[in-house]
Order: sequence, then structure tokens, then C-alpha cells
Amino acid sequence: MKLIWTASLFFIVIFNSYGQKALNSERKEAISLEIKQMFDNFHKDITKNGLISEFKYLDDSSDFFWVPPGYKKTLDYSTIKDILTKNSKTVNFIEFSWENIKIVPLTNEIATYSGVVKCVQVDTAHNPITFKIIESGTLIKREDGWKFLNGQSRSLN
Repeated sequence: MKLIWTASLFFIVIFNSYGQKALNSERKEAISLEIKQMFDNFHKDITKNGLISEFKYLDDSSDFFWVPPGYKKTLDYSTIKDILTKNSKTVNFIEFSWENIKIVPLTNEIATYSGVVKCVQVDTAHNPITFKIIESGTLIKREDGWKFLNGQSRSLN
């Protein structure tokens, strides 16, 4: 299944790129800045409103999939939404920040990223925990901004 998704994404990138000029360094930088701003907004929304604020940053199309920490197979949008909703009830506070990030614009509408995210979380019993996640994925630009199209996250602790 993962091979099908990867192959599909590859063909989407190739066919969307066909006929487009290669991105110049200025355009790549502009796209990277847009994406960094999206990540800043994403992290601020999570700190302010909790895990359920992630929904507006996930591409809710049938092309979406994710492999969260602790999982070994891809999960679709509705499953990820259910997990986030369930976990949001156990978290009083959460804050994400990038320790490092690499963004690679592929087209004007598709980019990849990878990096390490530091997370500070306090559960409903007021127990603090700090952990790091290595994450990589594909972003897609929709009418309402950049969205997570697919990816994977793994705990580094």
C-alpha cells in the first residue's frame, strides 16, 4: 500500500512538473519562507488551542496519509483526526518548536521537509514531559495555504 502511495505521489510530482520551468533560487526561497510561516502558525495554534487545531493544516483529501509515532503503517485522514481528538482530551498544554528543519520546494505547489521537533507537553494530571520527534513529509499548497499531504513521525526518546 505504501508503495502505491509513493508511486502515486511520484507521478503527481512528475506530471505537475511537466511543462513547468525549474524553480529558481529566489522562488525556492520564497516558497521556503511561506512554509516556515505555516509551521510557525501551526505551532502557535497548537500551543493556543491544543491538538485539534492540527485539523486545518492537514490535507483532508483521499491522498492524505501519515505514520505517527508508535505506528508502523499509514493512516488516513479520518483515523488521524480520531487519534488527535482522543489525545487532545489528555493534554493540558503542548508546545512544538523546530530544532532544525530542511525544506525542499519541488514545484510551486509541492515541497518536502524533514527535521527534528522538540515537544513540551503537560497532561491533565499536570505531569510535564519533553520529547523530540524526527519528522519528514510532503506538503501541498491548496487554496487556503500549505497543508500536510503525507509523512511520518518517530519519537527520538
